[in-house]
Amino acid sequence: MAVAGRTPAVARTRAELAEALGPRRSQGSLALVPTMGALHEGHASLVRVARGRAGDDGAVVVSIFVNPLQFGPGEDLDRYPRTFDADLEVCAREGVDVVFAPTVAEMYPGGVPTGEDSPAVTLDPGPLAGVLEGRTRPGHFRGVLTVVAKLFGLVRPDLAVFGEKDYQQLVLIRRMAEDLCLSGSVGPLEVVGAPTDREPDGLARSSRNRYLDEEQRLQATVLHRVLVAARRDAVYGLERALGAGRAELRAAQGVDLDYFEVRAPDLGELTDDAPPGTPARALIAARVGSTRLIDNTALTLGVPPTEGSS
Repeated sequence: MAVAGRTPAVARTRAELAEALGPRRSQGSLALVPTMGALHEGHASLVRVARGRAGDDGAVVVSIFVNPLQFGPGEDLDRYPRTFDADLEVCAREGVDVVFAPTVAEMYPGGVPTGEDSPAVTLDPGPLAGVLEGRTRPGHFRGVLTVVAKLFGLVRPDLAVFGEKDYQQLVLIRRMAEDLCLSGSVGPLEVVGAPTDREPDGLARSSRNRYLDEEQRLQATVLHRVLVAARRDAVYGLERALGAGRAELRAAQGVDLDYFEVRAPDLGELTDDAPPGTPARALIAARVGSTRLIDNTALTLGVPPTEGSS
């Protein structure tokens, strides 16, 4: 196990990764935390979950790779923050064992797939990729699942930790792992969802928050207020939950809404006659200035919210 404060092994190639992981595979569970870098406290919380699940005898791998396949035309691929030295400090502080930081050419040796005519193999995420984030970002989840599948194949973890902030991504990765029968060293690969880490004012931590100026940062807190209002009024049913969130949006300034919906935990659609006790997920995406932010929260229709829900 790595010691907090000690620089983790850094692998840039598949061969270096295999060498770094070789002696660790027989020492306990192997946990993977995939990231695109620009690490913050939210990522650190994922690493702590991974360490807790892997145990003292296990190993934690953090991947740092800005995946071009999941960015659409006009999105922020070129300006996405790349802060490797600072990221390595975070990994050292949290006791990460191995950091895998490949180049684009290492992950896509045949070139990044550019469309249906590309000879490269990619993963079809299915119809769930066409709702919510997929409506606005066609092709996004094809890119996400393809790179995550590559990381699973290279690292071969027993468990992988993802944040619940990217909830649709989490649902799709869990479905991929189940449908494709992906395995760790001793059994099925476990995909772990970790709670969203938040700023004191409720804003979900995100690498993109650094794009916000002071006024936009204040405006962005409406995303959390919308979710809190929806969770509060979910006791009265689906339509009241949606109405409470929309009321918060009507009072907001500087926010361009993409979507605000309440769906089942598997992201299936719900109706207002859902019985009391039905679990649900409220999800929102909006632009504040030129920065697109997402957030979500769990709620239960017909039942008062519990303390500490996020």
